[in-house]
Amino acid sequence: MSRVAAVDCGTNSIRLLVADVGGDSGGAAGPLADVAREMRVVRLGQGVDATGAFVPEAIARTRVALEEYAGIIADTGATSVRMVATSATRDAANRDEFFDMTAEVLGAVIPGAVAEVISGDEEAELSFAGAVGELGADGGPFAVVDLGGGSTEIVLGDDAGVHAARSSDIGCVRLTERCLPGDPPGAGEVADAEEFIAERFAAALDVVPVERARTWVGVAGTMTTIAAIALGLDRYDPERIHLARIPFDRLRDVCDRLVAMTREERAALPVMHPGRVDVIGGGALITRALARVFEERAGIGELVVSEHDILDGIALSIG
Repeated sequence: MSRVAAVDCGTNSIRLLVADVGGDSGGAAGPLADVAREMRVVRLGQGVDATGAFVPEAIARTRVALEEYAGIIADTGATSVRMVATSATRDAANRDEFFDMTAEVLGAVIPGAVAEVISGDEEAELSFAGAVGELGADGGPFAVVDLGGGSTEIVLGDDAGVHAARSSDIGCVRLTERCLPGDPPGAGEVADAEEFIAERFAAALDVVPVERARTWVGVAGTMTTIAAIALGLDRYDPERIHLARIPFDRLRDVCDRLVAMTREERAALPVMHPGRVDVIGGGALITRALARVFEERAGIGELVVSEHDILDGIALSIG
């Protein structure tokens, strides 16, 4: 048994998991036992799609959150840490400033620790490993979709592992900044967004044979928030959301309502994290488009939502 810390730094949020990882006699990573799980919305990818660089205030927000996480890592006695940075960091020309900051903050707790940029394919594989661990083989093959702020990963696999994966440069932050300035967005903006979504997913759907999937599993904050709304929760409850099954008629209804709402109306929803208010409409459009794909190509009629995702995959990769 070892205690590890995983940090996932995406376009919109930075998250921490400290967990105990077990192993069998062959040394393979076993199930995770959570010690601490945290999330902060820092919007590291603010403006990256338009400018190609991090803005100083985004790096400063991320540093504040990472310093808090470093304290938790020290207090819980984790002996190793892996920090992964994804879409926004792949795109930013000044990413060395970000890496220098992570080396300073994490290195003060675990010498030599620093963030690493992973490819979209590795991001997809880690997301799959984290998402399907509790689902068993009966529902496979699984199509796991990790809908992030700057990118979305579509992964097909089963209990034998990943068979196909592709990362697409489309996420709730990127889509909102590029196509959805209105409050709420107008019909023309929505049409432009839907065209952009289709364009960005075209290559992924050529590579990943989603028609083979029997179960669609959605991970990350957009989909878990949509699930919380569909379940009618009066507060965000991870235990009730985890492995919830949302029929497509209810899923589409929630997505349609989110797109049509003003920011003020979305902010008033009891399950809505403040950092998702301005981008959840874009995430809803992506989710709605994916539901159409899985219904038409695979005959799937529901979304299974998992609270376990790339963060859990990162922790397992350490153990």
